[in-house]
Amino acid sequence: MRRLVVLPLLLAAAFGTAVLLQGRAGAADDDPLGYVVDREALDDPEVIQRGQELFAVRCVSCHDEDGSGVEGLGPDVRGQGAAGGHYWLTSGRMPAEEGLPAQSERKESPFTDEEIEALVAYVASLGDGPEIPTVDPDAGDLARGGEIFRLNCAACHQAALAGGALSYGRNAPTLEPVTAVQIAEALELGPGQMPVFDYFTDEEVDSLIAYVRDLQEDDSPGGFSLGRIGPIPEGFVAIVGGMGLLVLLTVWIGKRRLQEDDDDDPRQRPVAASQ
Repeated sequence: MRRLVVLPLLLAAAFGTAVLLQGRAGAADDDPLGYVVDREALDDPEVIQRGQELFAVRCVSCHDEDGSGVEGLGPDVRGQGAAGGHYWLTSGRMPAEEGLPAQSERKESPFTDEEIEALVAYVASLGDGPEIPTVDPDAGDLARGGEIFRLNCAACHQAALAGGALSYGRNAPTLEPVTAVQIAEALELGPGQMPVFDYFTDEEVDSLIAYVRDLQEDDSPGGFSLGRIGPIPEGFVAIVGGMGLLVLLTVWIGKRRLQEDDDDDPRQRPVAASQ
């Protein structure tokens, strides 16, 4: 009887999960570059007012009422502009985790797209700052983007976008989940310990984005990628794993041979009892 009750619940949960995932995939297809917000609505007074109300509830404890920041809790956001608000909110790094971490991690944003739009509009109204950039990766040069990435980005984010450790307990995050717009914003803002690369031309930014997106879409035709953590760790895994398998195979073959030799040795045969 219990199985008959549980089975419909499991089917309903599976169906709900499938619908949710399909909806998110559809949303990503509608906004492949990751704008999330309607940029034309950021100057709308009603949107800014909604953002101010939301800011007063969710953000003032760390950034103060006027966005000037609270010492030891949160920085001044008055010069972040729409690009800064958009970057930190769409990447889920704001609000930060509890305990004031050395570096806020990327996560699913707790805000809806409409709430993000309102907050971005309000943060942009607090002071002069960069606007959300317009990007066009299709207009970029993939080869040129690879050159820019290797010269400026690979040292911290690794050649395969996996990221890596930095000083003072921080790290260069993986670039696997970043959107095209977030890449352009990070170049202009220099979040965390990242330098500011606001001297790149629009063509260079588009080329860099095109290269990163190409790496994101790589399906590892050579086999299991091992997380793309680099040639040294991957070689270590290959050597240790391969040698381990060879040793186990050698031991197994040796035991089989010893067992066969014991079976063929007449001295090991039991002596029949005399009649």
